[in-house]
Amino acid sequence: MTELAPYAVSEHNSRGRKIAEDAPNSRSEFQRDRDRIIHSGAFRRLEYKTQVFVNHEGDLFRTRLTHSIEVAQIARSIARRLRLNEDLAEAISLAHDLGHTPFGHAGQEALNACMKAYGGFEHNLQSLRVVDLLEERYAAFDGLNLCFETREGILKHCSAGNAAQLGDLGERFLQNRRPSLEAQIANLADEIAYNNHDVDDGLRSGLITLDQFSSVQLVATHLHEVRHAYPDLQERRVVHETVRRMINTLVTDLIQQSERNISAQGIATIEDVRNAPAMIAYSTGMDELQRELKNFLRTHLYRHYRVLRMSAKAQRVISDLFGVFMADSRLLPPQFQSPAEHDRARAIADYIAGMTDRYAIREHRRIFAMEEVPI
Repeated sequence: MTELAPYAVSEHNSRGRKIAEDAPNSRSEFQRDRDRIIHSGAFRRLEYKTQVFVNHEGDLFRTRLTHSIEVAQIARSIARRLRLNEDLAEAISLAHDLGHTPFGHAGQEALNACMKAYGGFEHNLQSLRVVDLLEERYAAFDGLNLCFETREGILKHCSAGNAAQLGDLGERFLQNRRPSLEAQIANLADEIAYNNHDVDDGLRSGLITLDQFSSVQLVATHLHEVRHAYPDLQERRVVHETVRRMINTLVTDLIQQSERNISAQGIATIEDVRNAPAMIAYSTGMDELQRELKNFLRTHLYRHYRVLRMSAKAQRVISDLFGVFMADSRLLPPQFQSPAEHDRARAIADYIAGMTDRYAIREHRRIFAMEEVPI
């Protein structure tokens, strides 16, 4: 095993767990975190939560689960090359979407609107809430009792108001400090995975075509290379080969630029990491190329009328469920019922955010449809 860099997170410089536990016998502390995440109920439910396409639209489109696995693979590869803690990068990657609502970003926007008067809803904060409180698997504590650095990496964004309520975990947002390099890697690996795999899923769905990508330099360059090298290759394999090369190009650039950043800043300790600007980054040229790709996907895929139609349906489901549960909490399962309005709103948000796409659709039918719906 490669020796970790002095500025990597390790068990020696970790800030540990909220509740002290005996050290694991046959694995590291961050391997324990990874394993707890994988065995959680929230992680299993990611299999039936939307990435872009709602669960029933096709079996081959990516879900939050497959996306999280792909993020973890990319993050491990980058961390290994930079001599950072692979297990921590993997744990953060696997946990980063645990708090996501059904129906992807459309679901989050709808639930945030419903929760506006009660503190709002943000899936990063909800992911932290899942691992800190909502998982009920252990006798000695609520949640998963993960290490500080894993929890820190899950919380990518946070308002000053929310940060002030999070104690030591929120300090960096108030003091303009950075998280670990492993957390920074997980953040960028997330972007690499969803941008490139949304290209794949968008093409598979037929909502975008390869010809449309001729204006996107990152795609067009690799597509030309593939077609030149393999002129008779089947179109489906052309797509896979193009996406594979795009991911490799982005990862390679990210590693090389990050190495230059770390060297230029003279990073020697984890405190140096926290006090420096973000070290894990693309070169200027590559950053422009990946932003062009993101803008293309936003315009041509995420705002495609068929995606927007499904998003509108999803938002209606979320809004209807929230409204009916707030009006009569007796319709909720007993563990989510709360007499206080603010507490009730947060409990309802916990319940809805924990739903899969198909469960949310079924729950909506149970409550609003006149015909009998199986439980």
